[in-house]
Amino acid sequence: MDVMDAIIKRRSIRRFKPDPIPDEVLVELVNGARLSPTGANFQPLKFLVVKHPDRLAEVFSTLRWAAYVTPKRNPPEGHRPMGYIIILQDTRLKSYDVGMDVGLAAAAISFGAGKFGLGTCLIASADRDRLKEILHLPEHLTSKLVVALGAPDEDPVAEEMAAGAEDVRYWLDDDDRLHVPKRRLDELMIIDQPGV
Repeated sequence: MDVMDAIIKRRSIRRFKPDPIPDEVLVELVNGARLSPTGANFQPLKFLVVKHPDRLAEVFSTLRWAAYVTPKRNPPEGHRPMGYIIILQDTRLKSYDVGMDVGLAAAAISFGAGKFGLGTCLIASADRDRLKEILHLPEHLTSKLVVALGAPDEDPVAEEMAAGAEDVRYWLDDDDRLHVPKRRLDELMIIDQPGV
């Protein structure tokens, strides 16, 4: 699969198979995130990998899933992530635009995961204080984003929104398949035309 295919086909996954993720895959994903662009090359991010079953359950308990289809789309027991890469900011290091850095690192992890047949869900909604306590993070490390990982056990569909539509809520059909509305390209792309 080429890069554009990976970008176009990527969907957030919220149901996973109970297949373990090899350590070498996690190392490769973190390495890709490490090498992502970073504002002014300050590199203020760290990456905490969680894969032990007890820790997976503890991290899971701090996360909020799929607001539009909660609680039905909260991953049930046996379909939860088999790993997390938690993107942390080291506040002792300078940062230019840490939000941009986090987004680029998360994208690298997400698109890289596809190479290994893995799906991801980027989760910003978490009880960060509990997460910090559970993971015994020192004061200078702040969680910015949790990337849930695992072999997908669902196949969400991207749906093009009708022209002018405003409802962006994703939904489950009668077969429990997730549908994700996306704004139309012709409504989002602006082509610069000098003199117009």
